[in-house]
Amino acid sequence: MSTEEQPFPRGKALPKQSPLFWVGEKDRYLRQLLISDIEEMTGRRLAIYYTDCDGPAQIDQGDDKYLLEVLRDCHNGQVDLLLETNGGFTDATEKVVSILRSQTSDLRVIVPKRAKSNGTLIALAAKEIVMGACSELGPIDPNIVVGPGQVVPAQFIVQSKQPLDPIITQAADYSIRQTQKLATDLLKTGMMSGRLDGEIADTVNKLSTRDVFHSHGSVIDHREARALGLNACYLAPGDRTWECLWLLRCMYEHDARRSKVTKIFESCKLSSSIRQA
Repeated sequence: MSTEEQPFPRGKALPKQSPLFWVGEKDRYLRQLLISDIEEMTGRRLAIYYTDCDGPAQIDQGDDKYLLEVLRDCHNGQVDLLLETNGGFTDATEKVVSILRSQTSDLRVIVPKRAKSNGTLIALAAKEIVMGACSELGPIDPNIVVGPGQVVPAQFIVQSKQPLDPIITQAADYSIRQTQKLATDLLKTGMMSGRLDGEIADTVNKLSTRDVFHSHGSVIDHREARALGLNACYLAPGDRTWECLWLLRCMYEHDARRSKVTKIFESCKLSSSIRQA
């Protein structure tokens, strides 16, 4: 496409949208231009699942429809998911990974900065996790709410020698089982396919208990991810693809905060956002 034919701001042709509408949506249009550039570089579709990690937003039951919309025309092909989240509800995470698996045949999850807790579980659905110097995954050990403002690791409740409410103890046990089952299924059918069951169980155990990572917020970088047996690809600072991905991620952080948006689901053609209540 010649410069004259390219849309503004790349070429001389003005936007098809009205000036007032284009200006109001310019942040989105500029992000989508960069998404298209990255897709041209990688030869893969790129979808965005961005959450403001400095706010209360988390993976929840309302995310599925937005994610499905940006993936609906992928035709079961090669897809990169740029993911940023602190985590959220495991039931909702099960739905997210189900959609990702049904809509893609070759999924990579790109973590520019942070995919923690159930965000790490989503990353386990991929064949490969792309990480950089600032990227971090985290333990997937579940927490249980035992009272107002009281959140306790499920493992602590199950292993406690003090008499506790049996309903809370049972809930903690089930939450651990749910997380470990999902992680095991994802790894067996994904990036650890063909590995021994014992290797997979060891990786899941390290991620889902406090035995190795003693804080739910522990940082798992690309080296630690590979040591766990995960298929983590590291892109160093200065790598052209990584620089573009990092620029895109910074655009989401800036634009989301300025617009008071907590989540953005986006592709080169489609975009949905959720604002703060």
